Amino acid sequence: MQISRLALLLPLLTLAQPASAQMENFKPGPVFADFGATAPVQQSEPVAKDAIFKISFDVSTAAEPDKINRTIESAARFINMQVAAGVPEENIHLAVVVHGGASFDLTSQAFFAAHKDGKENASAAAIAQLQEHGVQFYLCGQSAAAHGITNADLLPGVKMSLSAMTAHALLQQQGYTVNPF
Repeated sequence: MQISRLALLLPLLTLAQPASAQMENFKPGPVFADFGATAPVQQSEPVAKDAIFKISFDVSTAAEPDKINRTIESAARFINMQVAAGVPEENIHLAVVVHGGASFDLTSQAFFAAHKDGKENASAAAIAQLQEHGVQFYLCGQSAAAHGITNADLLPGVKMSLSAMTAHALLQQQGYTVNPF
């Protein structure tokens, strides 16, 4: 008995379908509509409406070409999730500490393009929107020096820190925890 090719491919097609169906669950958030999509979750222990978050995100991996840096988008996702869960936006305090290859993601379009084959810094608009909602951005000065980045090369509002380690230590003294993702 000969099995048709379609019969062999059908189980594989079925496996691929749930992933795309699952992504349909992710919707724009209440704060950032263009990035940081989230999915509703039936929580075992709902987040308290009066919760206060002070979190720093550590970013060392550069964005893929023409995409928002994944960890920077995660900061937006975090805000969208919490606000959708009922936490007031003013209770969410985030900082993004960038170092290593991701350093270029905090630079102006001209500087970015000059070092990335003329590509666009797709993270720049997201960074500006996040800053409008109080998110602070810090660049590791040691990584900046290694990559030839000066304060003049940074996007507006980005702060140059002595190092990423220093930025995280100072943020921890202010009550911030480091997001492990």
